[in-house]
Amino acid sequence: MSSARIEFLSRLAKGLACEFGSNCEVVIHDLEAEDLQHTVVAIENGHVSGRNLGDGPSNVVLQSLRRDPEALKDRYAYITRTEDGRILKSTTIFYREEDGNPSALLSINFDITMLIAAQSSINALTAHEASAEENAPTIPHNVSDLLDDLIEQSVKLVGKPVALMNKAERIKAIGFLNDAGAFLVRQSSQKVCSYFGISKYTLYSYLDEAKAAAEQS
Repeated sequence: MSSARIEFLSRLAKGLACEFGSNCEVVIHDLEAEDLQHTVVAIENGHVSGRNLGDGPSNVVLQSLRRDPEALKDRYAYITRTEDGRILKSTTIFYREEDGNPSALLSINFDITMLIAAQSSINALTAHEASAEENAPTIPHNVSDLLDDLIEQSVKLVGKPVALMNKAERIKAIGFLNDAGAFLVRQSSQKVCSYFGISKYTLYSYLDEAKAAAEQS
């Protein structure tokens, strides 16, 4: 992404953060970054999620890099949470180039923890997409934490610990990781192999089977 676009989006982030105050975090991710360890090119009120300039991608960013650009949709007022349990109302908007491909992601995360405590009187302000708060995705500090979170989600999807999974269930878990963009993270294959107790050869075999199953469904 060009420096001129980064400069404009950085000013936009600052404007939004100034308008809504210190509980409103605004983050700009560079979707064209060569190094996925450092996608955050602008951030205001980073204390909300604990992130800083130069940090890595969120779950939403990784998923966007895996999907067909034309299928990507902006999302408004959905629930996420921080690692320490605070509830955020989040919005993600894709910045697209003239060819339609997204080059950046603007993310707004508003801390509504205290507002939820008084939700009966300010319900209109805190209205959000229906989802269980305890199941809302976590915003990680770095890609290592994000990969750990995705692996944990894959195990929850199967519903049993790795030691009790059969081959089909391991393929299902690894297919989820692939769809979520986990293997875009550097050295993720080694970590996934270690966690599931499989070789790289087996991992690639499982990936092929997961892709084949997805194409047939």
